[in-house]
Amino acid sequence: MSQGPRSGLAAVSSALLAMSRHLEVRDVLKTIVASARELLDAQYAALGVPDDHGGFAQFVVDGVSEEQWRAIGPLPRQHGILAAMLHEARAERLADVREDPRFEGWPAAHPDMSDFLGLPIRDGDEVIGALFLANKRCPRPQGGCGFTEEDEELLAILAQHAAIALTNARLYERSRELTIAEERSRLAHELHDAVSQKLFSLRLTAQAAAALVDRDPVRAKGELHQVAALAAEAADELRAAVVELRPAALDEDGLAATLRTQIQVLDRAHSARVTFTAHSCRALPAAQEEAMLRVAQEALHNALRHADAAHVDVTLERRGPGAVLRVADDGKGFDPGTVRRAGRHLGLVSMRDRASGAGGRLTVQSAPGKGTTIEMEAPGG
Repeated sequence: MSQGPRSGLAAVSSALLAMSRHLEVRDVLKTIVASARELLDAQYAALGVPDDHGGFAQFVVDGVSEEQWRAIGPLPRQHGILAAMLHEARAERLADVREDPRFEGWPAAHPDMSDFLGLPIRDGDEVIGALFLANKRCPRPQGGCGFTEEDEELLAILAQHAAIALTNARLYERSRELTIAEERSRLAHELHDAVSQKLFSLRLTAQAAAALVDRDPVRAKGELHQVAALAAEAADELRAAVVELRPAALDEDGLAATLRTQIQVLDRAHSARVTFTAHSCRALPAAQEEAMLRVAQEALHNALRHADAAHVDVTLERRGPGAVLRVADDGKGFDPGTVRRAGRHLGLVSMRDRASGAGGRLTVQSAPGKGTTIEMEAPGG
């Protein structure tokens, strides 16, 4: 095990420990791919989890930028070499994948690859995924491919532990899905009880106001104020319940893609210009990604609803093992000296709680007439 910048048992141990730290399936997949690529010193790595329809339910890559990945297009189908990994359940080590008779080409934006190493990930007799590595970063032996038999043995060890980590993550997620289903049921009952009561009170109060309009306008005005208060309370209760539900898009697409989609919708729906930029971001633990998404949503709500902003810029960038989210607007701003009073109105207390609850921190910069910048830093994992 002499290949690569990190070799030997220490490197293997580091990769296995990294896999065991995560319980979310998407986090485990990304960690497996990154560990395999680093361990074998390859330029590209990918991991595909098959679906039941000739494609991949999930396909995670490392070494390809987010822009490149979007340009490549839809997830690959199970054909050619990819199919061999899943259906023949044996390792494939090739000097040049392009010369293999099963090679069927790739999309125009796909990076060029030559030497190739692929290995199925098995749980007993079931193939639950396949690891692919390409373009080893070392001089190719004369007449052979860049990957060696030793590399194949090392990847086989990694694949065995990857199967354990992936199976454990799936079991955890199934358990969590049951918990979420129970929580959704509880929330549904709470929403039904609380909001139904509010709406019933609102209806009675509105009827009382209508009856008083002609004979007692002053009392009617008071009743209408009560209608507004009840409607606001009902909206707050709905919003509080909804934000507690983790969006499925985070699990499926990741933080950057989820933010990009939501911001594109906001940009179309509001007169303000809303932009998003992501720089060299890697996956974070699920709790940190969810906290960042909620902070972004709250900050965007403030900027678009209360700050009268003409431009809101959202950035997500890597900082060490973690990431930084920044939401900056050119709106009317506020005085941080009144943060205790403004904090409740602008949701700053909630944002700080979310950030600290995920092990991160929140900073707020603002001044009257100078806009607002809200920044959350997450430590990573």
